Amino acid sequence: MPQTNGAFTFVLHSHLPYARQAGMWPHGEEWVHEAIAETYVPLWNALYDLAEQGVDYRITVSITPILGEQLADPLIVEHFLTYAEERSAWAAADIERFAQDGDAEMEALARHFHHWYSRILTSFRDRFNCDLLGSLKRLQDAGLVEISTSAATHGYLPLLQRDSSIYGQIQTGVSAYERHFGRRPKAIWLPECAYRPAYIEESGITRPGIESYLGEQGIRVFFSETHTVEGGRPVGKAAGDSIGIYGSVPKRQLVSTPAGEQTDPGTTFKSYWVGDEPGRVAVLGRNNRTGQQVWSGQFGYPGDEWYREFHRKDGVSGMQYWRIGLPGTDLGAKPAYDPEKAAERVKSHAQHFVGLVADLLREHKEETGEYGIIASNYDTELFGHWWFEGVDWLKEVLIGLASDDSVDLTTASTWVEDHGGDAVMVLPESSWGMGGNHYTWMNDQTSWMWPIIHDAENRMERLIADYPDADGDLERVLAQAARELLLLQSSDWPFLVTTGQANEYAIQRFNEHVERFNQMADLADDGAVLDDDSAKALDALEDLDNPFPAIDYRVFAARQGSAALVGAE
Repeated sequence: MPQTNGAFTFVLHSHLPYARQAGMWPHGEEWVHEAIAETYVPLWNALYDLAEQGVDYRITVSITPILGEQLADPLIVEHFLTYAEERSAWAAADIERFAQDGDAEMEALARHFHHWYSRILTSFRDRFNCDLLGSLKRLQDAGLVEISTSAATHGYLPLLQRDSSIYGQIQTGVSAYERHFGRRPKAIWLPECAYRPAYIEESGITRPGIESYLGEQGIRVFFSETHTVEGGRPVGKAAGDSIGIYGSVPKRQLVSTPAGEQTDPGTTFKSYWVGDEPGRVAVLGRNNRTGQQVWSGQFGYPGDEWYREFHRKDGVSGMQYWRIGLPGTDLGAKPAYDPEKAAERVKSHAQHFVGLVADLLREHKEETGEYGIIASNYDTELFGHWWFEGVDWLKEVLIGLASDDSVDLTTASTWVEDHGGDAVMVLPESSWGMGGNHYTWMNDQTSWMWPIIHDAENRMERLIADYPDADGDLERVLAQAARELLLLQSSDWPFLVTTGQANEYAIQRFNEHVERFNQMADLADDGAVLDDDSAKALDALEDLDNPFPAIDYRVFAARQGSAALVGAE
């Protein structure tokens, strides 16, 4: 019996849409460059520093397959080196500019960030050999990090119409994971934490729950939003105006609940089994109290007055030299950043979080007598990019928890291997989007996208039925059609439309991938007999949209109602 009160894992979800050669500023490939510079390299540095210092930490880090493909792409690497060199040079130019202006405070800040970008560039080149995935793999091989996967392009699985697309998204993602990390994944972050149970279509065909596809791939655990497990109203990140349980999707006729399954509200201090043997998978719910310490706009750490202001940028270089300041401070009146004071706040906030985790696990054990788990889930890009000091905070928290005798650090699949599930639970249809449902991805602004997605799903199935054993040019055409199908299914396009962050860009990208899919499908329907123009078009598209080089188009073969899928009827 464990002597500690419980276990803890950060679950960091790393994801960006496919942006390779798809624009730069303000929308496009610079999203990847910013994340590498401000989040991934600093985080990798922190994890490597801890390992070298002998800190016995554990952490779960999700890398979506489409992000992994971009981080491993030589063109992205080349463009990132240029990006980082430019930012370092811009800060260097600011040093001279502020010196000429006689502004010693800003000159010191420019020197600080010049050194910061220089260190990022040196780490990327020399410490990690321009290979972020290989560097993270070494930490996984050492047992310090668990790398979890996701669906190939972060497709919003519950709203896909065909089982073939759900299977294809997951299978392609697992295959990409094996190629990069040399093993099969045990944990998965479902895109947007979106889950859908088994249900019966009007035709009478049973569509398996999402867990069935995971179990077929050997996945042992996935993650859900708090209310999915606790059975209450959406809280934390998913809080907001509820717009129906299913957003704009009609309520499903669910498969009858087998006897013995737990349908009462659960707790995020436990893992639960979902689905039937042999494809049963565990679910870990996000702990809301620890999550709120970061997500909350009222008392979350990132809003502290001493942390760097994200939105104010220098009018010449675009560098960020200011701090948040007191509540209500106008953007143009933000005070200058103070790195030393910010570092003090990082240590204070880390100590508070370590105490919070220890207290929650102690209280849970006192109340229930049980050894519990806290999974504290966040978007990785929050740390460093949005919250500049966030990676330093993560590092300090891991140091603090590793030295706390009342808390065990773990990873998601290690917890499940050691503790399994407390019971079998029936989960509701849900996500971590606004209202805890599908609304963010299916609403009046985005509903036009879904019939197009569904038409593409059906057309891909028909192509495979016509050409189950293609080779040569026809196989290349069908493989590229499969890539375009995955890319048009990305949850990022409806998300960006709904949030208004990049509405026109997202619509353009969605329509481009639809057009490219249909272009490839038309070539396949013609037997892929390529003239010079068609051959050049295929070559260009394979270069432009090149993720998943080993993709097997056959994974999108029709599966609806197939007994071959675990859990299907």
